[in-house]
Amino acid sequence: MFRFPLFILITLIVAFGGGIMISLYALDATQGFGAIKLGAWEAFPALQTVDADPYAKSHRARAGKLLYGSAEGLTFTASVDDEGARLNAGCRYRISGQTPPARLWTLFTADNGGNPAAVKTGLPSALNSWTVLRQPDSSFSIEISAVAQPGNWLALPQAGTFRLVLTLFDTPTAGSSGVIDLAMPKLTKTGCGNA
Repeated sequence: MFRFPLFILITLIVAFGGGIMISLYALDATQGFGAIKLGAWEAFPALQTVDADPYAKSHRARAGKLLYGSAEGLTFTASVDDEGARLNAGCRYRISGQTPPARLWTLFTADNGGNPAAVKTGLPSALNSWTVLRQPDSSFSIEISAVAQPGNWLALPQAGTFRLVLTLFDTPTAGSSGVIDLAMPKLTKTGCGNA
């Protein structure tokens, strides 16, 4: 007598529960469509516009983060190096080259959720265009490792994977379709462990 209603109840729980779990996974897996990938760096220029796809709008609403207008700035993230290997705190990396034109840019190490990474107190986990040391041709080189390095250096957490977040503020490229033609700094692995 209770077999049929129990079967219906289990079916509804699996259907609704599975649908909710898949939707949450889809929101965590991507920020939407329309990504532009330049080497290791990835950006979503339409993420903060009214033309953003439904997944991007849902991701934005769920994250609760304030996004920049199309003329205010553009955020690039890198979770892999130029060779496509996942960024790992047990390795050392170098960012070299120049950024696209911008009035100001910031670079920081982040956890996999995009929040600033937890590093030891007093260690630098962020740099910006005003504090970075440059070569005479305006290029720069930034060392990224868990152990202190001379010159420009970003500290890493002791273990795990991480992301780099580069934000260009007041840049002419944020509001144009010329984002694909940008030259981004190179992100290369220089070693792992004690080697």
